[in-house]
Amino acid sequence: MAGAKASKKASNFVGPDFSAQGYRVDAELGANRAGGRVTYRATHLKTGRPVVLKQFQYARSSATWVDYDSLRQEIQVLKDLKHPGIPRYLGVFKAPDGFCMVQEYKAAKSLAEPRSFSPQEVRKIAIASLEILVYLQNRIPPVIHRDFKPANLLVDKNCNVYLVDFGFARIGDGEVGVSSVVKGTLGFMPPEQIFNRQLTEASDLYGLGMTLICLLTRTPADQVGNLVDITYQVDFSKLKSDLSRRWRRWLEKMVAPRLGDRFPNAAAALEAVPEHDLRQPEVRFSQAHLSLAARQRGEVITQTITLTNGVPDTTLSGRWQVAEHHSDPVDAGGGHSWIQFVPETVEDNQTATEIWIDTSKLMTGERYRRTLLFKSNANQATHSLELNLATAPIPVRTRGIPYVPLGGMLLAAWLTVWSVAALAPTAGALTAGVSLALAAVFGSGVGLQLSAWLLHEAGLELPSRAMVTTGYGVVALSILLCVTQGIPAVDGALLMVNSGLGLCTGSVVGVITGLTIERCLHQGFSPRFAIVLPLLVSLFGVLLGLSYGLVFTGLWLQAGLTAVGLGITALLIYLPIQRSQAIALYRSAERRLIRP
Repeated sequence: MAGAKASKKASNFVGPDFSAQGYRVDAELGANRAGGRVTYRATHLKTGRPVVLKQFQYARSSATWVDYDSLRQEIQVLKDLKHPGIPRYLGVFKAPDGFCMVQEYKAAKSLAEPRSFSPQEVRKIAIASLEILVYLQNRIPPVIHRDFKPANLLVDKNCNVYLVDFGFARIGDGEVGVSSVVKGTLGFMPPEQIFNRQLTEASDLYGLGMTLICLLTRTPADQVGNLVDITYQVDFSKLKSDLSRRWRRWLEKMVAPRLGDRFPNAAAALEAVPEHDLRQPEVRFSQAHLSLAARQRGEVITQTITLTNGVPDTTLSGRWQVAEHHSDPVDAGGGHSWIQFVPETVEDNQTATEIWIDTSKLMTGERYRRTLLFKSNANQATHSLELNLATAPIPVRTRGIPYVPLGGMLLAAWLTVWSVAALAPTAGALTAGVSLALAAVFGSGVGLQLSAWLLHEAGLELPSRAMVTTGYGVVALSILLCVTQGIPAVDGALLMVNSGLGLCTGSVVGVITGLTIERCLHQGFSPRFAIVLPLLVSLFGVLLGLSYGLVFTGLWLQAGLTAVGLGITALLIYLPIQRSQAIALYRSAERRLIRP
């Protein structure tokens, strides 16, 4: 419907007759009737190409020589300019009531017309405008446009940018001299232009910066003063909150009131244009850190991290990598030696990335800490994620010594022997006391045999055989001592009582020792170690009980305690030494693996 109205309006348009000059006027594009200036879209009758005619009507009473000079100035400047972003000057001809300049027509609308641009398009407009300024400023002498504003920038549907209206342009060497008349558009003129001071190549940057700010804030050109305070500082609070910090800083430098705070020229401003869009994504991770543990040697661990971006009209793009670490070798393929990302490159606003960790290249029983980096086009260019990895335990069996059962057995043996020794009846003569002690030893040997039977019935075969052997040894020892020492006459009742108490003592100590042997076997100790250590500890408890029970005293008891204690100590020291040797042997096989 709008197109039909526009066609109807165009068909009803009646313009001046320039057919004698070879042009047919099709529509009026703009007019400053007070100044006697009118712009038309016309068609060249010979070629059929559309052109733009800028007419100065000096016959009008309101026309001024300032407007005439402006058109003459534009013609002078455009004659020598050849750039795709500047409509070409095609010629000039006289008309009955003035003269007309002919210029190339571009099917594009000015930025003064309300339109919506994406952040990517605004960035393209900024770059294209700067490229035009670079061309103008690289000329000898340079050209200063002096009227950069939305109305003088045309943008077509493909985001091609064209700079028009060079009526206020100046040609000069380096810095441009002052003029007696201030020319330009308020709100887009830098302070040095307002105060009629010398202009430089940085002066046009101010107008371009203000034009871009108008686009971002959707501020009409006639209301641009609302964005500037009395010190000519631009109020960036009016900008969208999702504008990236780098673009804010770039725009601040473009519109800085002080000439020295701006970019020196368009080339410097173009080089400093942020490589990302004006609005940038925000990266959110599904996890703040990774703590992983391998259960088996050479296991490949995978963990999924989801990246999301909630900023509309932006697309998150980036790449995963691992921060350099002195222990990690350089991978010939450019990736990491033991950490991989699938996918490694992100081009979406929600992406699940699998992190693959190959622990076959790592040492076992160690903790690895690495920093994962995600470099992207987000506001914060680099995000880091801490990885903590515990590799599988060293395949060297760690046998923890059963200190609690051994301690309990030692205490039980000591208390049992001590109690029995304290209750045992004694004879007055020393030789008679020896007979009673031998009877108790014989009884304890029998008690060990009884404990062996109990352990056998409980299904503990190895502890049972150990107690049988030990019981036979104790009985044989008692008989040997009787034969060598002789048996003094002692009351038979006393012998029976002491033998019975020895039987009880041997049974209790034998059962406790057998259970401790079984516990050691379950913890992976060799059968020899599992039998010898509990027997020595049990014997140590028996000797302590005899000592505190005052059954025997003398150097041989102290020597026995010392010898048994040294044997227990040697066995306990042997275990960590054996483990250290096994670990050292295993580590020597891992010397080529990656260290933490």
